[in-house]
Amino acid sequence: MTAHAQSSRSVNPFKQPKAVFAVAFACVVSFMGIGLVDPILPAISDQLNATPSQVTLLFTSYLVVTAVAMLITNWVSSRIGAKRTLIVGLALIVVFAALAGGSGSIGGIVGFRAGWGIGNALFIATSLAVIVASASGGFVGAIILYETALGVGIAVGPLLGGLLGNVSWRGPFYGVAVLMAVALVATVVLVEPIPLPARRTGLGEPLRALRHRGLLTMSLTALCYNWAFFTVLGYAPFPMGLGAIQLGLVFTGWGALVAVFAVFGAPRLQARLGIARTLYANLALFALTVLAIAIWTDNRTVLIVCVIVAGVFIGVNNTVTTQAVMTVAPVDRAVAAAAYGFVRFIGGGLAPFAAGKLVEAFGIHVPFYIGAGALVLGIVILSTAHGLLKEAEKVQAEQVDATPGTGTAVSLVPVEHVAAVSGDAGRGAIVAAVDGSPDARRVTEAAGRLATINGRTVHVVHAEESAAAGDAAADAEDLESARAAVREHLERLTALGVPAVGHVLRNVTGHGEVGRLVAEHAERTGARAIVVGAPAHGGLTALMDAGAGQSLMRYATCDVVLINPRSAELEPAA
Repeated sequence: MTAHAQSSRSVNPFKQPKAVFAVAFACVVSFMGIGLVDPILPAISDQLNATPSQVTLLFTSYLVVTAVAMLITNWVSSRIGAKRTLIVGLALIVVFAALAGGSGSIGGIVGFRAGWGIGNALFIATSLAVIVASASGGFVGAIILYETALGVGIAVGPLLGGLLGNVSWRGPFYGVAVLMAVALVATVVLVEPIPLPARRTGLGEPLRALRHRGLLTMSLTALCYNWAFFTVLGYAPFPMGLGAIQLGLVFTGWGALVAVFAVFGAPRLQARLGIARTLYANLALFALTVLAIAIWTDNRTVLIVCVIVAGVFIGVNNTVTTQAVMTVAPVDRAVAAAAYGFVRFIGGGLAPFAAGKLVEAFGIHVPFYIGAGALVLGIVILSTAHGLLKEAEKVQAEQVDATPGTGTAVSLVPVEHVAAVSGDAGRGAIVAAVDGSPDARRVTEAAGRLATINGRTVHVVHAEESAAAGDAAADAEDLESARAAVREHLERLTALGVPAVGHVLRNVTGHGEVGRLVAEHAERTGARAIVVGAPAHGGLTALMDAGAGQSLMRYATCDVVLINPRSAELEPAA
């Protein structure tokens, strides 16, 4: 059946096993922790007789410890496995959140927040990888679910903090402990063990990765941006003079804009303006917003509006910068994410405490002026890597912005195979777009049957799967694993007497665009048809998800043959 006769069925990213929802629920609660304490900062200050600078240590201890712990998370998970790392992280969050709620001193809460930070780092490092490994709605469906959890957590955290904090400042801490305990039990019971990676990560790899200029420059830019971000998040509640519920509503508005612009706004802006212009404009507008807070700190209305609007720039920056880091970093994505997270969380952790001390010494306006200055410094640092940003734009343009018929080069890595191609490897080929699922062999067999009719060659194309979202990164496979998958298909075709060549499509972070790139390859080679597995429940990944399928249907200039995994078995090609 061709694409002209029937369109592909869509995959629902929210139709997932219970294990995926258990981890996604834990993600929501974890991301709540970012803004959860904002509404209760003034209450803690009043009831524990603590100065604002002492209270801001709740952010500093949490984020600085998270930053340092990011350096060891890959080392830990590559040795004990993703599930065990996830469980340890969840258990630490449960214990230290409960201890923080029961503490009677500001020093105790600060210390327990530090322990919470260790658990948070372990959780962040493995949650995306576990969701990807456990998901059955397609690779892109797993990312959508993760980003949805991130957005809901950031948006709901302040509101929950305000509602529980209105009863007692201890409420948000106990609330997180209870919710994470539920997630912990569900994870232990429902999530299957995940195989250890083929290579163990070295303890010093994240720090060594910072020797790469592109990664270091983007990380330092993020440090400056996070300084301003957490100055606003950690100290703005004090001059507002609002109650817990009112503060919760303000920061819920902020969190909602962070979520919306991180998931929906940032990709559109990046597609229209490119990485460099998006980041320059976003940092500049954020600097102006923080400058307005610095000038009108005593004006409650201006302060509230500016804090909420800041969510737009924070959401955009989180997404665009993370994607840029993953593009320019010449190391494994998980290592790059750890190195980047370490540097940027250091800035975020130190900023609130510094803000409190600056207010005590110089007045309420000064930390926000410094925050605006930090953003300007971030723009200057970013400009030193303008060439790298342009290169990142070029790489992403090959993935996202290429148009059919232009001959834009796609990052296709040839796969060597001992069997020589005896037929014409060029015009009139049959393209077999395969993923890593067991059903992919049927795609190869169908392509072989079509090729034997007219003596054509089969081009086996496989996308190397990877993703980055928030502060997490996941590689579903490395290049050698992808090549091995392609070789299996080439060997199957060779055994059937069908000439074939293989390619791996690399560095694709936008999995909805895989279909477009396969269509381009087919057009450049003059392919007669593209054979692909139809989207269906049961673990089909990037090439089989709805986004890739719809994109393939839209841009293909030849017939697209859909292989239904539930149909009767194909007989081998003669």
